[in-house]
Amino acid sequence: MTKLRAVITDHGFPNLHHEESVLGDAGIELTVAQCKTPAAVIDAARDADALLVQWAPVNAEVVAALTRCKIIVRYGIGVDNVDLAAAKARGIPVCNVPDYGVHEVAEHAVALALALVRQLPQIDARLRGGTWKITPDRPMPSLREVTFATAGFGRIARNAHVMMRGFGGKRIAYDPFVPADVMAMEGVEKVELDDLFTRADILSLHLPLTAETKHFINAARLAEMKKTAVIVNTARGPLIDTTALAAALQAGVIGGAGIDVFEQEPLPADHPLRGAPGALLTSHVAWYSESSIPRLQRLAAEELVRGLRGEPLKNHVNK
Repeated sequence: MTKLRAVITDHGFPNLHHEESVLGDAGIELTVAQCKTPAAVIDAARDADALLVQWAPVNAEVVAALTRCKIIVRYGIGVDNVDLAAAKARGIPVCNVPDYGVHEVAEHAVALALALVRQLPQIDARLRGGTWKITPDRPMPSLREVTFATAGFGRIARNAHVMMRGFGGKRIAYDPFVPADVMAMEGVEKVELDDLFTRADILSLHLPLTAETKHFINAARLAEMKKTAVIVNTARGPLIDTTALAAALQAGVIGGAGIDVFEQEPLPADHPLRGAPGALLTSHVAWYSESSIPRLQRLAAEELVRGLRGEPLKNHVNK
């Protein structure tokens, strides 16, 4: 009987001990590549029974070339580099791993929000520049007086709300797919889209990237917000028109922005966000902790095994 074969198309992990253990116990042969192009993926995985993918492009051309593939698992939450429709047409389930870094991403979102509200980057820069002053340059509200808002009310957003609850401020959320009574059980008020922008002092984005949510934050929406409001994005880069955001920060339309994900990564050296006042930028690190990497690797491998065994999948995204 031919042994099942899984291919890791690419990865950036220190080691693959978790995948080797999980797949080895299941009797699945593992092949590792570092593909950067569709052609390289096809060469490495044409006859694979399963794919574990980090950043490699798995487009329609790749999907069409797969002769035996029964499941594709993406390391992480986003599946932008996998053609979901092409895989569905071939009957290949695509799965992600949405729960490996829920707490870490929520922590990072809240950390960015707190730093911006307390104006830590500006005060640090001012002090290093030789100015000792015991009051901030701009109005600074108490956190118990701010309205913390999330666009989305999934796992990460709910964790962020729990973390913010201790500060005592108002908490609101926009999510058309979550009933108001579910939010109310967690002390969160459900609001419509217009209220989200006009009422938020802190707006943290926790939305998937779709055709409808691309540039969810744009110049028109920024103009609706309070001049003291801050935006945080630890979700998907294209949720924000970052050129419009940079212009809004330069013009004082809003107070600040904490951004961990960008429309183009790495963030170009000449991007206007780099010089925008009130911009706190991090390099797509919200997901990371010393425990999140092995958790991601193990959960991805376990989902792959379920797919090859014909067992129910936990995170099938192209049904």
